[in-house]
Amino acid sequence: MLKADLHIHTSCSKDGESTVAQVLAAAVTAGMDVIAITDHDTMDGYRIACEISADILIIPGVEVSTREGHLIALGVEKAPLPGFPILDTIQEVRQAGGITILPHPFHRYRHGAALKCAEAFGAADAIEVYNSRYVIPHANHRAMRLARAMGKPAVAGSDAHNARFIGYGRTLIDAERDIGSVLSAIQEGKTKPAGRKTPVRIYTKQSLRNSWRKIRGRLHS
Repeated sequence: MLKADLHIHTSCSKDGESTVAQVLAAAVTAGMDVIAITDHDTMDGYRIACEISADILIIPGVEVSTREGHLIALGVEKAPLPGFPILDTIQEVRQAGGITILPHPFHRYRHGAALKCAEAFGAADAIEVYNSRYVIPHANHRAMRLARAMGKPAVAGSDAHNARFIGYGRTLIDAERDIGSVLSAIQEGKTKPAGRKTPVRIYTKQSLRNSWRKIRGRLHS
């Protein structure tokens, strides 16, 4: 079984705190076999990672800001454009040979797409049922219950915005250590989600910083 963290941000995301090199080093230290760098609406972090030597498999990925909320695309060569309906974006990723994961689907303040488009839950290839940045576990539990009821593949992700927390949400995947095998295993549900919470004080600090950044951006726009 491969240990994977399928939801990681670098400083290529506006709210990311760690460089790509720091992310890769931390992932190796955390014992990950596989990671997906899923920066917001850009694959620059993945491209930088490909230039750095590290004993870890890196899945091409991006977290897309769709009209209804966030969507993780894995196995794509370029990031889908943001702002389009999530069902259209899922189809676009599928046509490009990639797979989709619905991250934090029921989190009201973190762009949970299932709250605005219930059909996205069934349309995505897999569901993130454990996100380590949930302070209150209700949304994780709701995602897990519905994924089980619908027979959807379940994964976990740290959603780390700082390299220290890579691996806090991890997925055990029954696959060979290559991109195609990992993506196929996710689609087939050969996964087991696990993890632990990001400390509340860290989540709160990051959330306040991000809120202030957005407010400051509006004031200067």
